Amino acid sequence: MVFREGHIVTHRELNASAELQHGHIDPKVVSNLRVVLKAFANGQLFGQVYGDGTPQILWLHGWGRSGADFAPSAEILARGGVASVALDLPGFGASPLPPFVGGAREYADLLAPVVREIFGDSMPTVVGHSFGGRVATVMAARYPDMFSHLILTGAPLLAREGARRRSPGAYRAVKKLAALGLVSPARLERAKQQYGSADYRAATGQLRDILVATVGESYEAELALVTTPTTLVWGADDRDVPVTIARRSIDQMKAATNLVVLEHVGHLVPVQAAELLASEVSKVIR
Repeated sequence: MVFREGHIVTHRELNASAELQHGHIDPKVVSNLRVVLKAFANGQLFGQVYGDGTPQILWLHGWGRSGADFAPSAEILARGGVASVALDLPGFGASPLPPFVGGAREYADLLAPVVREIFGDSMPTVVGHSFGGRVATVMAARYPDMFSHLILTGAPLLAREGARRRSPGAYRAVKKLAALGLVSPARLERAKQQYGSADYRAATGQLRDILVATVGESYEAELALVTTPTTLVWGADDRDVPVTIARRSIDQMKAATNLVVLEHVGHLVPVQAAELLASEVSKVIR
């Protein structure tokens, strides 16, 4: 394993980060760009295509988000002549629900032929945030010739140490009573809303079932199989997926890795640090 931890990037470096390999880019001037909403896989997936020419980057967003999170970074890179595709994962944005209840591994199986459809034999750089990072990692492990570089940000690839908590006793009691038919479905749903996570409360129907299937997943096996060079771009203030998760993930990997920590940035790196993310992506484009 080759591990070179990057320096901590501060907001004072924002101006320098906009000097990308493709020339000076003013991230404030992003109008009149070619952005097209396109259907893939016979309408199973939708995504935004940024720029002209052959796409070199695939963007995969986090849970409850959409490909629009990457618009600022994609627009910056498009100004430098780099085209990219930001997919709306199944069940989010413009994309319909998937034909299954499953986690990142099932999403990866669904996306793999779509990636081939979009990029053909070329090997794009994939950027995965949070849940999208899980999907990207699984694809990189299963299809080692699919991507030229893997960029992960805020991806919960391993369980947080000591983070497993039991549900509150009141909720467990309501759940048991519901199983016995002693409380109504409405009462059980109120308990779920009261005690569930923000993502759980926001999800309904099939998406909630998918979230439940996803929450307990861990990706040690996939991390050990990844051979694609990998950059981890992490917010120093990420409370959802702390930097310790990034460092532990690197310990599981055999691929060449680099960790870049962004000071004063939280979990939503694509939204909070679009310029810095675009800068890191530009460094690895072939």
